[in-house]
Amino acid sequence: MHNQIFTLILFGVVTAFTPGPNNISAAYSGFNFGFKKTIPLMLGVIFGWTSLLIAMELGLVIIFQKFDFIQSTIRFFGSLFLIYLAYKIALSNLDRTNSLKKPIRFIDMYLFQFINPKSIIVAMTAVSIFIDTKENYIRDVIYVTFIFFLMAVFSISSWCLLGQYLRKFVTSKKFIKNFNYTMSFLLIVCVILFYV
Repeated sequence: MHNQIFTLILFGVVTAFTPGPNNISAAYSGFNFGFKKTIPLMLGVIFGWTSLLIAMELGLVIIFQKFDFIQSTIRFFGSLFLIYLAYKIALSNLDRTNSLKKPIRFIDMYLFQFINPKSIIVAMTAVSIFIDTKENYIRDVIYVTFIFFLMAVFSISSWCLLGQYLRKFVTSKKFIKNFNYTMSFLLIVCVILFYV
């Protein structure tokens, strides 16, 4: 594992900081509600993702590899949830009866990690590549879990701060609508990319 630390960190940076459902949700929430009110969402992502990774490390990855239909089912329901979330975000300033009036809760984001296709694929890949189940299993698990935990903290916080920072440039309701439409569109793009 020592000779793979750089590769593991690079893989973690690329997968954690690139746009995905978690990061887009954090940017949206930071923009609309601010950093403080987005903390539950961020903690839900961080601890949900870490729990998923640990579950994969403890053997869930074997079940996913044996039964492909489970992963396909999760991808389908995760995609439906993202489409619903994109719809709510797109309408968040147009129709107050159908809007996200409050930031997404901790429990929602925590549970979402277990149906988030990007999270599942990244966790499966990390466990398959970077953990040797025959030698140094415990050491590898600690390295992978710790590095990906840090990546989750830094990436989700960065995206939230980006959203909050963009809010400083808001001069009109049109800008807010366009930002929310953009975030909604990016979520739909994420869904499309899951099937490409």
